[in-house]
Amino acid sequence: MVNTNLKLRFKPVSHSWVALHPQPKGVIQFVAGAFFGTFAPMLFYRHLLQSLFEQGYTIILLPFNFTFDHYVEAGFLMREQYEILPELVRMATVEGYDYEAYLDDKNFSWIGHSLGCKYISLLEGFTALPDDIQKRETFIRNLLSHTSNKSQIESVIKDINILVEELKRKIIEDQKLICSYVGRKIKINSVFIRGQVSILLAPDISDTASAIRPQFLADIIDNLGWGVKPNPEETKNLIKDSGLFNIMGLVCFKSDKIAKLTCEWFTDILKRPPQEFLETLGGGHLKPLGIQLGNTVINLFDKPLIESVQDRNRGFEHHVIELLEALKEESK
Repeated sequence: MVNTNLKLRFKPVSHSWVALHPQPKGVIQFVAGAFFGTFAPMLFYRHLLQSLFEQGYTIILLPFNFTFDHYVEAGFLMREQYEILPELVRMATVEGYDYEAYLDDKNFSWIGHSLGCKYISLLEGFTALPDDIQKRETFIRNLLSHTSNKSQIESVIKDINILVEELKRKIIEDQKLICSYVGRKIKINSVFIRGQVSILLAPDISDTASAIRPQFLADIIDNLGWGVKPNPEETKNLIKDSGLFNIMGLVCFKSDKIAKLTCEWFTDILKRPPQEFLETLGGGHLKPLGIQLGNTVINLFDKPLIESVQDRNRGFEHHVIELLEALKEESK
């Protein structure tokens, strides 16, 4: 049952923000778009986050730095997840809240918007990395062989190997810490996000030129080796080669020119997700942003500027919630 009387209050935890639900049925880890994901996502996405909270989800806002090295930030997001995990249990016990949902990582879901979707895609793709270190390195070399030079490939291999080993140690630490709080261990199914539902809102897997204008400056940055890593081709290869993305939902917007090509790549080339997990809604790229004031929602960068809560929910939030519930049912 939806509880509309709950107040959405975020508290800082590690580098992130957490809104703890008193009786959570799951956790949503939200990765916002560029700029909005760095500066006050709890404000810009307020109405969407409030709607999800009222459905019974603890909300984690995961920030990221503005950088062209998306490998580094994806690694930060995974480290951050395991920093927050024991804190959820500890905070729930202190507040007298239910913590059962936090003891199995299949109850954790991901929602991303714009560039945030790329980070979620990288985490999903990393799930396919073999446990055997030699096979893992071969996988990475094959993935990057057509787009990166030898030194870049070796750097990525080194960083990912360090990340995997660090996360394995952190998982053991988390299990011991949580056990000390509640006498039970958490079930963790993968070093990355295997088995966790994800929803991509207007995904943008773009290149350096999307952030740097004019084009010749972006070309110079790319030629110097300072451009976006991984580039769109590498990211798409990782998604294709992983064989995963089987419990993913995709939301595209009819007037969205920024995510248009990425949405078309998912639906026309990758052929995922299946039609029942694909939504094409009215609005533009920034439709997910919105602030509720009384019985109206201010669409900060979309039309109409002001609409009723009922109309806004009917056009967007209800679709996201229904998609999330359908994906969770599919993952059982």
